[in-house]
Amino acid sequence: MTPRSPASIRSRLDFWQAASGACLALFVLVHLILEGSVVLSPTITDGIGWFLEATYAAQIAAPCIVALILFHFWIAARKFPLRSGELGIFIDHAKALKDPDTWLWLVQVVTAVVILAGAFFHVYTVMTDMPITVQGASQRLHNGWLLFHAVFLPSVILHTGIGIWRLAVKYGFCVKAQRDKWRKCIYIGMGCYLLLGVLALTRVWFQI
Repeated sequence: MTPRSPASIRSRLDFWQAASGACLALFVLVHLILEGSVVLSPTITDGIGWFLEATYAAQIAAPCIVALILFHFWIAARKFPLRSGELGIFIDHAKALKDPDTWLWLVQVVTAVVILAGAFFHVYTVMTDMPITVQGASQRLHNGWLLFHAVFLPSVILHTGIGIWRLAVKYGFCVKAQRDKWRKCIYIGMGCYLLLGVLALTRVWFQI
């Protein structure tokens, strides 16, 4: 059997990084919409939580999502500036290039670390505090989790939005002539999801 070349291995890893990232972006989209239902009515959100728990969708999805996050992080981490001096070299190059996309990648690295740690604690807390209800979520916010969400929510939205942008550019969905339109659409989308998340947290906070 012919051994794979380093270029072939990198290409495969890039594909799985993109595929896992796209799946996680889709999950974030669905998750925020479901959680955002509390803005319309806490009863709707409680009904969604009951359905997900009764059908074991939540119990099955939670460990799968954590595993997918770990898989995605493991592949992406090979590009992180982790060795001594690499971060300084990267910052010097970013300053010299004056390319905003280079700085966006650094934001992705920072938010990736926040998400990796935050996702585990978030999933663990929710899954060990069933049933999934708005009242339970409100109690957690009042018990100190509001600060967590104030950091975690923007990190998830930033990481997801930048990831979609980078995938679109890398795989040719966003050609150079359309970059301004893509960038504007992604910024608007990120703003809408941040607003939805803030409104949802506000509604949950005042549920008690």
